[in-house]
Amino acid sequence: MAEEARRKKMIKIYKDASISTEEIMSRDVETFDASAIVREIIENVRKNGDKALLEYCEKFDGGAPESLLVSAEEIDEAFAKVPAELIEAMTQARDNIRAFHEKQVRNGFIINEKEGVILGQKVTPIEKVGLYVPGGTASYPSTVLMDAIPAKIAGCSEIVITTPAKNGVVSPAILVAARLAGVDKIYKTGGAGAVAALAYGTETVGKVDKIVGPGNVFVAEAKRQVFGTVGIDMVAGPSEILIIADGKANPRFVAADMLSQAEHDKLACAVLVTDSEELAQEVSAELESQIPLLPRAEIARASIDNASKIIVRGDLASVIDTANEIAPEHLEVCVDSPFDLLPKIKNAGSIFLGRNCPEALGDYFAGPNHTLPTSGTARFSSPLSVDDFVKKSSFIYYTKEALSEVAGKIDCFAKHEGLHAHAKSATIRFEGENAE
Repeated sequence: MAEEARRKKMIKIYKDASISTEEIMSRDVETFDASAIVREIIENVRKNGDKALLEYCEKFDGGAPESLLVSAEEIDEAFAKVPAELIEAMTQARDNIRAFHEKQVRNGFIINEKEGVILGQKVTPIEKVGLYVPGGTASYPSTVLMDAIPAKIAGCSEIVITTPAKNGVVSPAILVAARLAGVDKIYKTGGAGAVAALAYGTETVGKVDKIVGPGNVFVAEAKRQVFGTVGIDMVAGPSEILIIADGKANPRFVAADMLSQAEHDKLACAVLVTDSEELAQEVSAELESQIPLLPRAEIARASIDNASKIIVRGDLASVIDTANEIAPEHLEVCVDSPFDLLPKIKNAGSIFLGRNCPEALGDYFAGPNHTLPTSGTARFSSPLSVDDFVKKSSFIYYTKEALSEVAGKIDCFAKHEGLHAHAKSATIRFEGENAE
């Protein structure tokens, strides 16, 4: 009976055409609409400011802090609490992330190819940005580094963090990461209330121009609702990974890579696509062996049971087309010659090439950003980057002589669209005394 029960819990294995592309990333779970709850939280924070934030800290985080703002002394104390080896790892990761993102810096340009005409583009940092750092079921100092470093490189004048404080205390590792990354202020507030505070401001929390960073369903919905008042990076869904592996792949490694996402969230989706039925069965068995060993086994179990799949295809050639349709957040290519497949991959948040490139390498250390598009949005959006923290303005300069050469064309174009005042604004400069 125990063996039968275990087999019922094992991940579903699908044969070739028995599952559609749409079904591959589907989640067999009930969801709920958080919009009304979030709307109420946002209005409360707008009306009551710090008082509302402190009430939410009491309700959700086990107690309200004495101050919403983290002090310099608290950060100093955090360095004494965090193991030296973790500080060293974060410092090296910071350097890798900085080196990668420095390559993304864009410069403006000027075009002066015609007499009397100067055109250009000016790149300006966004002044104030707020980084949301989760602190609920887990603490993520890696998110601090990934979000703050590109903002720092972009030249943002103020970078602040909001993060939940359990019993009024922020995770020491988050505080250390914040100082390493050059964050200016850290606020002890989380959830939808923190997003509202960043968007509208309170007595303590200053308004920002853009909010970035991942969070739960309430944080995602809050970002959606405040968009327009402030900018946002994306509305992120649950974590997901798609692994393409041939029969030579090590099933222990593949199972571990799937679980690296499954342990994030009960809604996280981990999918293996392989041309080897033997590997499929071995990975399935490995999942059952590895899940009970995880501290977050309950979360991983739910993810594997309800949102994850193994698919056996006749060949891997067609799998790339499937991957492009799915546009996964993380895509692992576990084959002998992954660079042969790279040109064919069009839609993926981050691509991990070869048998020795686990997704966790990108999460923590390699350098590329781990804040990635989810739920198929990699078809049209990109990982968080320096570009998310700058804005671009075009500029135009014409001498009167240069304008005179094109005023007639502007007049023609504007009148065709029925906008005669537009036309007049160009031609009036050459009428009567103005023509001199």
